[in-house]
Amino acid sequence: MDWLSAENLVAVATAVLGVVASAVMVWYERRVPRRKRIGYRVQLDVPIGDDQRSGRRVNRRVGWFDTAAGMTDASMVLLRIENDGSQAIGRDDYQSPGDHGLTVEFGDRTILGVSVTQPSPTSHLIEHFTPERGFGHQGGTLHVPRVPLNRGAYFKLLVLLSGGAVGDEIELRGDLSEGEVHRNRSATPDEKAPLFSRAARLITITLTLCVVALAVIVVAQDDSPPPIGCEGGTLRLTGSTAFAPVLREVAEKYERDCEEDDPHIEVDAHGSTAGLRALAAAGAEAEHGSPAVVALSDGPKPGGLPELRENRIAVSVFALVVNDDVRLRNLSTTDVRRLYRGEIANWSELGGPDLPVHLVSRDAGSGTRQVFQHRVLGRGEIAHSSVDCVHKDDPSAPVVRCELDSTDQVLDTVAALPGAIGYSELNHVIGTKGLHRLRLDGDPPSVDAIEHGTSSYPYREIEYAYTYGRPPADSLASSFLTYLARGNGQDVIRTHGHLPCWTPEGLELCARDTP
Repeated sequence: MDWLSAENLVAVATAVLGVVASAVMVWYERRVPRRKRIGYRVQLDVPIGDDQRSGRRVNRRVGWFDTAAGMTDASMVLLRIENDGSQAIGRDDYQSPGDHGLTVEFGDRTILGVSVTQPSPTSHLIEHFTPERGFGHQGGTLHVPRVPLNRGAYFKLLVLLSGGAVGDEIELRGDLSEGEVHRNRSATPDEKAPLFSRAARLITITLTLCVVALAVIVVAQDDSPPPIGCEGGTLRLTGSTAFAPVLREVAEKYERDCEEDDPHIEVDAHGSTAGLRALAAAGAEAEHGSPAVVALSDGPKPGGLPELRENRIAVSVFALVVNDDVRLRNLSTTDVRRLYRGEIANWSELGGPDLPVHLVSRDAGSGTRQVFQHRVLGRGEIAHSSVDCVHKDDPSAPVVRCELDSTDQVLDTVAALPGAIGYSELNHVIGTKGLHRLRLDGDPPSVDAIEHGTSSYPYREIEYAYTYGRPPADSLASSFLTYLARGNGQDVIRTHGHLPCWTPEGLELCARDTP
């Protein structure tokens, strides 16, 4: 019979094994919940410094550290910390009190210095290791910051110690929301901890052998197809400057994952309003169908653009920021509205220092500004009265108010100008010196609190991706939007401090969080 060919028999066997394997894995997933996990292990613990047995000095200079002459009982520890779980870990997943996320105890040994190593010189993890984010040590205790880690991401800490004894117990502690911190094991220094059980590996090996056998049979008559979901061509992403860092990283990941299809994605962010106008203009000029342009907007489009089709991507949280000299930590929504109506000219009127108020705002096309006016003020801001944000160009204006073109300009100005107040996307604020975030009506700007329903913080909005009509299913625009909203882009969105809409928690928020 024709169907009893080797190709068909292998295909049927693979299909049967696939069904059985899927049933086993579904059962396993139902029995074993997906958890966030941080694993750690000691990869090196060796003595250095003065050798008491021989009386001679060794390793006068070791790696990153200069050991002092006469230093005794010195040792060096290399500690690897990694996300060996099944989910990405964000800053808000750490539940430890204070600014730091994890604590390392070295027993009777005293920490002399710490150096951070990383898997790549371009890694973004190193920017989190600052004293402002809780990185530091005292005695034998090391505080590790709240470092966001994608699945499989890791960093290493090289620690110089004195006293105690090599091999003493080293313990890392911390609390993760819906997760755990544990010690893992590895046969070699950089071998990753096993992700799958023995049964899962056996099933995978069996299926792989079947697929390889099928591929050997059909390879001569069938070219290998491109990865599922990948498309080639060019695509321009425009709109929100607050969401631009997410778009750049996701675009790079898509181009790497779909390299064989040769996609080219350009990120050209100039503000939500400008992006929507550019998309509408490109659509009007297109001769056939939807142009290869996607516009990101902080909040829904304005009226009058019926051709633009929305895709809800994430919940973004924004923050009011003030110069550190102001010292206030909380404002009521009523007081914020009075500030931006020009009714409060000095911070002393709100219980703060004797400093004049400087309102540092974004330009009229900014989505961050539109969200602020809609969600917090309920109206527009007073007219701008200053070009340099310091002096009034209009003597009759009640307060100084200026408008700037980018979030970075706003944060730099607020940090440098005593008495200044501004606003920004939340993740941009983290790590900026000279300013701090404000609570509104006692609620903190926190993605985690909003996600778990413990906060009614108002300054937040849905991030929308707009296309001109519906792009073809086999277009780069359609493929990229799926990758961003439902694929690997979700991990990047969460790492940058946003809540993806296509997660169980995000679906409900994105469905009902429309003003």
